[in-house]
Amino acid sequence: MSDYLRELKGKVVSIITNDGRHVIGTLRGVDQVTNMILSGCKERVYSEDEGVQEVELGLYILRGDSCAVVGAVNQAKDEKLDLSSIMAPRMKPIVH
Repeated sequence: MSDYLRELKGKVVSIITNDGRHVIGTLRGVDQVTNMILSGCKERVYSEDEGVQEVELGLYILRGDSCAVVGAVNQAKDEKLDLSSIMAPRMKPIVH
């Protein structure tokens, strides 16, 4: 996993955490236990009643053991998304 994350360094990534949060930011660093540093980080908050809200987090550190999914973001497609029209229930926490 760390080799894949090292390839993503400097790129925008999307992360789903074990507690169901969705954060997006530029991957700045990763260590041997997959803790990640993100800059320009935002959390996307989903709701069934209104569109997706983005909360600015700025510089952010995520513990590696709290991340369920990590992937690269296609920025061209992401910029075209109309987040205000996307409605969805919040993700539930992952139970191990």
